[in-house]
Amino acid sequence: MKDLGREIKVFAGNSNVEVAEEIAACMGKKLGDAVVGVFSDGEISVDINETVRGADIYIVQSTCEPVNNNLMELLIMIDAMKRASAGRITAVMPYYGYARQDRKTKARDPITAKLVANLITSAGANRVLSMDLHASQIQGYFDIPVDHLLGVPILGKYFHDLELEDVVVVSPDIGSVTRARNFAHILNVPIAIIDKRRPKANVSEIMNVIGDIRDKNVILVDDMIDTAGTITNAANALRDMGAKKVFACATHPVLSGNAINRIKDSAIEELVVLNTIPLKEEKRLDKIKVLSIAPIFAEAITRIYSNHSVSKLFTTSSR
Repeated sequence: MKDLGREIKVFAGNSNVEVAEEIAACMGKKLGDAVVGVFSDGEISVDINETVRGADIYIVQSTCEPVNNNLMELLIMIDAMKRASAGRITAVMPYYGYARQDRKTKARDPITAKLVANLITSAGANRVLSMDLHASQIQGYFDIPVDHLLGVPILGKYFHDLELEDVVVVSPDIGSVTRARNFAHILNVPIAIIDKRRPKANVSEIMNVIGDIRDKNVILVDDMIDTAGTITNAANALRDMGAKKVFACATHPVLSGNAINRIKDSAIEELVVLNTIPLKEEKRLDKIKVLSIAPIFAEAITRIYSNHSVSKLFTTSSR
């Protein structure tokens, strides 16, 4: 792609090389030649082994586990590209870490989502491309353009093609109602809402279900699954309340702590996730289905490069 007078190049850090290669392949390109390693004391080293002067650069890096290392890799790669006179630098972050602390809920809380936005901007990024930010308001933490992709259309198409009957889409909490409504719109089915109380971080308790789920195939929809406490508690409660089968889907499979065992022992028939975060071998289960984000990210990058609308990729958009 040189039709706009500048070359487009895709590079990757170490967090999600496989999806970066898929994105590049969808664009008919190979990953740029860069080596991201460490010095003997643990400091991150970056070597860019090809010219990037004047090029439109896209750095694919999810800030997933190990979060701090992956974030530093991204920042150092951005700095290296800037100092090598790249024409424009876009941080492609399928998963944006540190997003859950997006506001002050009590005195002396940090707002890490804003801090990371400042770091990325200060490093030299000109643009950010991400998917399903934990809160849409995070887009406003940047003083550079942010393109916010949605995982719901990918997940919705998968379940639409299953042709399930008697389906109800369930939001696991009040905060996910909009996402559940958009998902239900794709399938043209009703929604239900779980009213829950969270006594402390990573611990949830199911309180009530608003809506009719008895003898229905229910699909739980969320943006991320971390320790899987919320999603498995919800699935077990829905089954106990008379749901026929319980499916679940989420964009980001963080799956930390005891998540895999919880999912394995839960009422979830199938959990569908996207590969915004690479699923390690020890986290793979027969009931976990992984869908690729590569085609939609490749299309978004192509549209950004050619100055075309990204929001037209979706039937619903947060922008």
